[in-house]
Amino acid sequence: MGITGKLSAQIQIKCGGDVFHQLYKHKPHEVSKICSNLVQGCDLHQGSWGEIGAVICWNYMIDGEQRVAKEIIEAIDEEKRSITFKVIEGDLMEFYKSFKVILHVETSGNTDLVTWTLEYEKMNEDIEEPFTSLQLLVKTVKDVDSHHYSVKYYIVRQQEMGLNGKLSAQIEYKSGGDVFHEVFRYMPHEISNMSPEIIQGCGLHQGDLGTAGSVLIWNYTHDGKKKVAKEIVDSIDEEKRSVRFKMIEGDLLELYKTFYATFHVETHGDIDLVTWTLEYEKLKEDVEDPLTLLGLCIKLTGDIESHHLKP
Repeated sequence: MGITGKLSAQIQIKCGGDVFHQLYKHKPHEVSKICSNLVQGCDLHQGSWGEIGAVICWNYMIDGEQRVAKEIIEAIDEEKRSITFKVIEGDLMEFYKSFKVILHVETSGNTDLVTWTLEYEKMNEDIEEPFTSLQLLVKTVKDVDSHHYSVKYYIVRQQEMGLNGKLSAQIEYKSGGDVFHEVFRYMPHEISNMSPEIIQGCGLHQGDLGTAGSVLIWNYTHDGKKKVAKEIVDSIDEEKRSVRFKMIEGDLLELYKTFYATFHVETHGDIDLVTWTLEYEKLKEDVEDPLTLLGLCIKLTGDIESHHLKP
């Protein structure tokens, strides 16, 4: 796969979007008080809080190791409630040529959503996608949300428990976007030959391959365990080269009320990009967001790419 990528996670919050936006814009140093097990400090090195050009240094913990990141606030969009942080020094720069962290808060009806997006260029293809960094940001959202959550707020919005989420990953794909689209649409039964460690089988249970309404059963390995997924092809967009799968039976529905997986292929000049998006509703709040499953999708994409790049 290529060296550029994009990961994002969208999480439903209960404390109010403005609260979250203002915290990260004007008082990010308070995040360490709220999430002390994840973030140990945030210091202003240059400029003023909440202004473009301000330089902030974060001390945080990942995988039991202390890390440091120095960031500059590159952009602020008040209307969209978004902030773009560009990493300029620290541990991440040992692995990435460039690394940006974008925070976006939006409100849809009575629902507030926080989206974290990581845009990066790796030093080389062997470097892993920054899932641990995304996971850290997801955890901070939940800690901040819980910190500002009140009994009064619960009474007003007790039906909105932060169960909905969306994760996505965009990666370069070298063996042709059309190839990838055709494999998943018309030849999913061949994927077990391309990625046997992940996919052990895919059978057509109903309908015709490549058509909306067809039902597939996947046998796969996730987190070292054998799993089964039965899904229906919910929709196909030929122009966008996208296919959306809806989970209707299997292990995932023990944790999620609904679960959709969508892949989308696009081409920019000579570069093909594959985007995976997972949309879900948890059965309860303490269910983990499926970040490892998103990682599985990326690894599967890499295996399919390598299979078609072989001489």
